[in-house]
Amino acid sequence: MTRLRVHNLAVSLDGFATGERRTVEAPFGHAGGRLMQWFFPTRTFVTASGHESEAEGSGTVGVDDALAATTNLDIGAEIMGRGKFGPHVGPWPDEEWRGWWGDEPPFRTPVVVLTHHERPDLVLGETTFHFRDLAPADALDLARELAGGLDVRLGGGPTTVRSFLEAGLVDEMHLVLVPIVLGRGVRLWEGLEGVEEQFAIESVASPTGVVHQRFTRRR
Repeated sequence: MTRLRVHNLAVSLDGFATGERRTVEAPFGHAGGRLMQWFFPTRTFVTASGHESEAEGSGTVGVDDALAATTNLDIGAEIMGRGKFGPHVGPWPDEEWRGWWGDEPPFRTPVVVLTHHERPDLVLGETTFHFRDLAPADALDLARELAGGLDVRLGGGPTTVRSFLEAGLVDEMHLVLVPIVLGRGVRLWEGLEGVEEQFAIESVASPTGVVHQRFTRRR
């Protein structure tokens, strides 16, 4: 059965999964890179981003990398909110914006981008972005069809993940509690009181200071 999985979703101590004032130069707004500082040194990130070199080595291994490395395992499609694709809101001024990832995005699968302002599909390397105005259940149906029997990754941002949690559609979620206080931004848990009762939860602390939490839906 195709599962809907969330990976590497970083949340501050006060519950924010992204900051305010997001721009092209600052995808996480005023949070900068602090939410993902645990991730950047890992072998998974270094390899995927092409930053590997003899001088830098191949990245760190350990708890952070072991959990980060599962993000691409058996994934056939991704769903993301428009905010993950770019910082723009409202109607597209044009179709020039092609995401933060350049001509070879790291997804290498179909990606369903949820937006109230649809535009033609965009093919970049091995990744095809499908811009659709769909409710969570309908978006998941489309992503499952595109995934070809593999799992679907729910890529965020927090508003999108929250909508799928509200709909009871998330099967697994890897949350990373980061020891910073952002003070403002977009909260993950807003309006989700008691959602933890739907999941079995395991936690493991990392020497980097973050705590990884794995949520698995109770059957």
